[in-house]
Amino acid sequence: MNLSAAVVGEVVWVIGIVAWCIIRYPFERRAKRVPVISNRRTGSEAVGLAAALAGLAIVPGFYVATGIPEAADYTPHLWAVVIGAILFCTAMWVFRRTHKQLGRNWSITLEIRQQHELICAGPYSLVRHPMYTSFLLMGLSQAFLLSNWVAGMAGLIGFTVLFFLRVDKEERMMLEVFGPQYHAYMAKTKRIIPYLY
Repeated sequence: MNLSAAVVGEVVWVIGIVAWCIIRYPFERRAKRVPVISNRRTGSEAVGLAAALAGLAIVPGFYVATGIPEAADYTPHLWAVVIGAILFCTAMWVFRRTHKQLGRNWSITLEIRQQHELICAGPYSLVRHPMYTSFLLMGLSQAFLLSNWVAGMAGLIGFTVLFFLRVDKEERMMLEVFGPQYHAYMAKTKRIIPYLY
């Protein structure tokens, strides 16, 4: 086993997760100061968030800390680590741009905040859900960075569960709040992959 490539991949993953926390923290603190006027939390949303947390943080974190499940390891390659690092950097760039663009409208759950605005600029000019785009990129990068079938693929599985349990509900909520304005926005943007989907 090429231990150096495996270790580099794990270190890059850890740095990426620390960057994720550093980016998220100030926006989460600011958002708590803005009153919520409508809350659409559901059990399925909680399941989706838990799946994403498990897939993108808990399972890979446990693997990096313990090496378990060792039986799912495979030979790492430096080219995969390089691709993974580029994907993680791109994910963090999209993640930060998305938070910055949302500003006071940001929420971890399906909520409408006081004086909520429809954001259509920045990354939102290309896709309706760039936060999910960043999670997809994180999941892909994890698959390249961690040379373990379980830990590597856990991020994509967690993202998929969150996406399919939540995105339709989120779009219905936005249609209820913004009506024709959101319909027009949907007509000119894709969901998470620019020009494709």
